[in-house]
Amino acid sequence: MKKITLSKIVAGLAIAAISISTAFAQTNLGSECGCPVLSARGTAINLSSLPGMTTGDLGTSGGKYAELGVNTTLTCDKMYTIDRKIYIGNGVTLTIMPGTVIKGGPADLGLPQNAAALIVERGAKLIADGTEACQIVFTGVNDPMDGTYSMTNVGDWGGIVLLGTSPNNLTTANASSAGANGVGFIEGFNAANAFDKYGAGDAAFPTANPADNSGILRYVSIRHAGAVISNGNELNGLSLGSVGSGTTIEHLETIAAADDNIEFFGGTVNVKYCSVLFGDDDFYDWDLGWSGKGQFLFGLAGDSITGLHTTDNGFEADADDNSKSPVLRSHPVIYNATFIGNGHINPSADNTGPAAIQAKELTEGEIYNSVFANFRSGLHLATARSNATNLGDAYDNWTNQTTPYNNGGTGVARKNSLIVKNNTFINFPVTTKTGAADSIRTGPLTKGALFIGKNPAKFRYATACDAIDNAQFITTDGNTVVASVPGFDYNWGWNAAHTSYASNSFHATPTSNIASSIAPTADGFFSVVNYRGAFDANKSSWINDWALGQVLTSQQSNPTDLNNDGITNTNDFLILVGKFGLPNSK
Repeated sequence: MKKITLSKIVAGLAIAAISISTAFAQTNLGSECGCPVLSARGTAINLSSLPGMTTGDLGTSGGKYAELGVNTTLTCDKMYTIDRKIYIGNGVTLTIMPGTVIKGGPADLGLPQNAAALIVERGAKLIADGTEACQIVFTGVNDPMDGTYSMTNVGDWGGIVLLGTSPNNLTTANASSAGANGVGFIEGFNAANAFDKYGAGDAAFPTANPADNSGILRYVSIRHAGAVISNGNELNGLSLGSVGSGTTIEHLETIAAADDNIEFFGGTVNVKYCSVLFGDDDFYDWDLGWSGKGQFLFGLAGDSITGLHTTDNGFEADADDNSKSPVLRSHPVIYNATFIGNGHINPSADNTGPAAIQAKELTEGEIYNSVFANFRSGLHLATARSNATNLGDAYDNWTNQTTPYNNGGTGVARKNSLIVKNNTFINFPVTTKTGAADSIRTGPLTKGALFIGKNPAKFRYATACDAIDNAQFITTDGNTVVASVPGFDYNWGWNAAHTSYASNSFHATPTSNIASSIAPTADGFFSVVNYRGAFDANKSSWINDWALGQVLTSQQSNPTDLNNDGITNTNDFLILVGKFGLPNSK
C-alpha cells in the first residue's frame, strides 16, 4: 500500500481546514444525502402554488396568505420560497426532507405585519427532520448562502410559528385573548383570525393537551427572520404558542432574528441543543405559563460597539405581561446554558437591560449548571411594578427573606419557586451610571422595578441587592462570580463585511470543564452531565459539525485540528480520509 508521509498528512489537514472554514457557505448543502448543489435545484417553487393550497388576501391588515389542506412533502432536489403567510391547516402534515432550502420573501405591500412566514395551526404538524450532514435551512430570499451575506440583515422574512393546544394562563381579561379562557391570538399578526389561535378552551379545541404534538424541528437553521409590527407585537425567529411536549425541537439554530430568537407563549414543549446568534432582542423569552425543559442552550449577542445589534436579555422570564395574577405561572427547568452578552449598558428601544437572566412578572422556574458572561446584569429580579397589585414578581418568588418586597399587594408570593443555582457568572463588575433619566447599576445580582409597564419596558433604577440577597445568591445557591475562566474567551471581532470573525477565535468552552455539584434527573430528556455550560470541554462542540455557527471556530488557531477538540490526532486524520477519499493504511 502506498505510504503517506506526515508532511503530506499535515498539508492535507491544512487544506481540509480551509475547506471547513468556508463550509458554512453551504452552496452544496445536502450533498451527503443525495441533494444537488443549490444552483442545480431549478427555478424556485413558491409554497402558495403547491397543490392543496387555498389562497386569500387580508389586505393591509395582514396581506396575502395561503392555507395547505393536504399532506405534502418538500424534497431537496427543488428550491422553495415563501412570499406570504403560509398556514398548515388543522389535521395536515407538511414534511420537509433533509437538505431542503426554503427562502422567505419580504413583507407583502412592504408592511411588517404582512411579513412572509410559515405557521403551523393547532392540530397540524411540521416534520422538518434534518440530519447533521443534511440540515434544513430557512433563510431570506436575498441570502446566496455562499458566505457573503451579512449578519446585519435581520427581518428578511417573518420566521416559523408553531401553534398548539398545550396549557397557557390566558383568560378573557388578557389583551391577547381570543374570547375563551386558555385561547389567544399569537403575537406578530395585525389581524385576529382563526388561523392564528393557540391554546385550548374554545369549540374547536375544548380541552388542553400538555402532550400535544406539533411535529419535529431537528437540525433546522432559521436565518434572517422576524418582524416588528409594534413594540410588544413581533414575529420572532421561532414563535411557540402553547406547543406541547409531544413536539421535538433539538439541534436548532436561529441567526440574525429581528426580534427574539425563540419565544415561548405558554405550553410544555422541551428544547435541547439550541443555538441563537446575533438577534435584535432576547435569546430565549418565556411567558404565559411555559413549563417545559431545556438543556444545552447557547446564545451569542451581536457586537453593539460596531452598531450591529443592541440585543436584549439572555433569558427574559415572564408569567403574565398583563398583570392578571395567573394561577398557572411559568416554571421551566433549564440545565447547561452558555450565554455571551456584548457588555451593552444603556437601554435601547424597548430593551430592558440587558441581563443574562431578566426575571420579570410573576415568573417561576429553575436554572442550573449554566455559564453567563459579559451582560449588564447577571440575575436581575423584578420587584414591584408601577401597575402591580399582586405579590409574586420575580424577587418575591426568589428571595429567602421573610418580608416580600411588594408587601402592599394582595396576591401570593411563592417563595423558592424561582431557583437560580450552581451557575457561573463571568465579568459582571459592579458599576453605576447616573444621569437625568437613568440610574443604572450593573453587577451579578440586581433588582428593580419596571419603569412604565411593558411598552416600552425599561429596567432603569436598578439597585444593588442587600447582604442577605447576596448571601443567598453565592452561599446558599452556589453561584460563582469570577472575572475570568481559563480558556473561556468571550471577546471576538467581526470582519469588515460582518460575515465571519476577523480575529480572536471565539471559544465557548473552557479548557477544562467547570465542575457541577448538581446533576439533572435522568428522566428521558435530560442528559446527566457533571459540568456547567452548554459544551463539554472533552468533546467537539455540538454546533461545529452542522450549523452556520461553524463560523465560531472557522478562525482556528490550529488549522490541523479539524474536530476542534484542542489537539491534532488520528480523529482529525479520519475526518480527512472521509472528506477526500484517501485509503486507510495499516
